[in-house]
Amino acid sequence: QVHLVESGGGSVPAGGSLRLSCVVSGYTSRPACMAWFRQAPGAEREGVAFLYSDRGETYPEFAQGRFTISKDNVKNTLYLQMNSLKPEDTARYYCAASHPCRFVDPGADTYCSGGYCYTYNFWGQGAQVTVSS
Repeated sequence: QVHLVESGGGSVPAGGSLRLSCVVSGYTSRPACMAWFRQAPGAEREGVAFLYSDRGETYPEFAQGRFTISKDNVKNTLYLQMNSLKPEDTARYYCAASHPCRFVDPGADTYCSGGYCYTYNFWGQGAQVTVSS
């Protein structure tokens, strides 16, 4: 069982920055496939940043150059640094893990990035990010 707790959300003006944190606990082996997702009201959940222990990080086009995913294994924490925020980045942001890293089925919790598809089976409660224009 993996427990994920996000923090660091808030309200910022357009052009501002925020860093989200996700404390990871409850595992016997460290999750190797982790990601950040977001969901705005009325919209589908989408991937924001993906981090694989053996392949590094990948981002969708809208996040490239603005968002950075990283982790601190000593603090057991996953981060999402978000710069140059735009009003369209307003959403609830979720930390998630595919643990163990695997594809189960092409369902709602399966996402592909960098040519790899995984089913994310552990999710945090989310952190709200609001960007004002």
